Amino acid sequence: MNKKQKRTRNRIVLAIALFVVVYVVAELLPLSTWLGSETTALWVEFALFLVPYLIAGYDVLLRAAKNIGHGQVFDENFLMSVATIGAFALVLFPDSDPHMAEGAAVMLFYQVGELFQSYAVGKSRKSIADMMDIAPDFANVERDGRLVQVDPYEVAVGDEIVVKAGERVPLDGVVVSGTSQLDTAALTGESVPREVREGDEIISGCVNMTGLITVRATKPFGESTVSRILELVENAAEKKAKTENFITRFARYYTPAVVGIAVLLAVVPPLVLGQNWSDWVQRGLIFLVVSCPCALVISVPLSFFGGIGGASRLGILVKGSNYLETLAGTETVVFDKTGTLTDGSFNVVAVHPASGIDPDRLLSIAAHAEAYSNHPIALSVRAAYSGPIDQQRIDDVQEQSGHGVRARIDEHVVLVGNDKLMSECGVGCHDCELTGTILHVSLDGDYIGHIVIADVVKPDAAEAVAALRAAGVKKTVMLTGDRADVAAAVAKELGIDEFRAQLLPQDKVAEVEKLLEETHERGSGKGKLAFVGDGINDAPVLTRADIGIAMGAMGSDAAIEAADVVLMDDKPSNIARAIGIARKTMGIVWQNIVFALGVKFLVLILAAVGIANMWLAVFADVGVAVIAILNAMRAMNVRK
Repeated sequence: MNKKQKRTRNRIVLAIALFVVVYVVAELLPLSTWLGSETTALWVEFALFLVPYLIAGYDVLLRAAKNIGHGQVFDENFLMSVATIGAFALVLFPDSDPHMAEGAAVMLFYQVGELFQSYAVGKSRKSIADMMDIAPDFANVERDGRLVQVDPYEVAVGDEIVVKAGERVPLDGVVVSGTSQLDTAALTGESVPREVREGDEIISGCVNMTGLITVRATKPFGESTVSRILELVENAAEKKAKTENFITRFARYYTPAVVGIAVLLAVVPPLVLGQNWSDWVQRGLIFLVVSCPCALVISVPLSFFGGIGGASRLGILVKGSNYLETLAGTETVVFDKTGTLTDGSFNVVAVHPASGIDPDRLLSIAAHAEAYSNHPIALSVRAAYSGPIDQQRIDDVQEQSGHGVRARIDEHVVLVGNDKLMSECGVGCHDCELTGTILHVSLDGDYIGHIVIADVVKPDAAEAVAALRAAGVKKTVMLTGDRADVAAAVAKELGIDEFRAQLLPQDKVAEVEKLLEETHERGSGKGKLAFVGDGINDAPVLTRADIGIAMGAMGSDAAIEAADVVLMDDKPSNIARAIGIARKTMGIVWQNIVFALGVKFLVLILAAVGIANMWLAVFADVGVAVIAILNAMRAMNVRK
């Protein structure tokens, strides 16, 4: 508890203690005998109950008055104030039973419920607040022969920073010296430390556990992983689900309506039918207490917030409750292949030169042509070539997305790419019996051979597909720009229902459009399609899908920006976990809506016909709210 919550708690405890004493005195001791007059005794009892009432509820009365002054009349503070003041005011009716005890009790229980709500909201925010602690306070930079702590914003790309044991990595970068273990739990939910050494890429926000490492910054702090995460978390609360917006609109009209009904209930029967004023005023007051929409207004947003917070502890960042709601309805999951289902760590597994061509020369030409590309295939070709790359030999490099690279090397025109590129340029090529990505190479229009590159399927990819099927996902599809035989082999290995191969980025969008139409028709408009990707070329598809899921640890900035859900550990198995959390959260939301409205409408009817008393009204308001809050807190409980 924070200081404000502790002060409120102490005030409520004092008010409850005084209430118990006053209640015992009023019930067990005959005040009228002591004071010699029932009227005097009644007013003494009034004054005694007023003390704990004001101690507990003075802030509610002040907020109600302040809100009325600002034109915000119909809220829970107004309802509680009118109902409890009315209960005390019944003392003015000579033929009515005194209800000061009930009035004070309603305020006490309401404040207990508010305190409990404050605690629950604070607890649900804790996992998200913990995320805010990943922001580093400083970076160690060497200046004038000594280490100086500077603001991470002052570190430029290319600068080298020193990270000591126990410190957070302040910026994304590459380890240039040292070895250590990193605690990535706050980012990915992964409890096993990650070992890093020279040449490894690391992300900001991790905690250096053991050794001293020097890191070369590859991004400014504003574009680092930790900054992106904090931005996602801070903006999550702004994007509300349809259910959450419905409850807000419902309360806006519901509260004035029930106040009007309560007034009619209290006034019409005495005026029109000549009924007893005190009896019908009491019914109206009970009606007001019951009608307070606290249970819905509190528990529904709390459920969504708890779901988002629970997911964040697993390294699943959901950008808003609207995306959590959409994710719960997922029926079709579409995967990009490279970097999503596979590691994206391509390796050259074979070099097949044409007759009379030296294998090393073939690999050298391909490596020089791919010298300026950051595509994983290009990186694997350069890694396989052991010789130096002379950039002065390279000129006029043109990279064609989804096809390959055209370059001029030593005044020779070189093409390196797939069969589409060769076909467009009129170069004849032949297939390979090996399964993998085939990189064809031509020199001045002559085919000089091909290179076979294979990607490695992620260890949990098959588990991810099986978990999605077990979660009720009706269809899984893989989209790739790779060859059909490679795509078929991966789809068969992972158990994916369908695949589309040799697709350009614009082809992926068209395929997703078709799948969206199929999904919406199959689900009567309720079924949703999720696309999972990691590359820059996946950004348009992530945006077009009902829900876009990006691989966050090594995914591109564009993909993470376009996505609605980010998996910080790059594990596809967390897709099923995210869907499970979303469905659990939506289940809790609807449980609270049905329970709260059901109990309230039942007690409202009982209040209108004179069966419900003030104590039952207290349960229908505070009791239902506490039960709904407890249920909402279940959304935070997720298994790692």
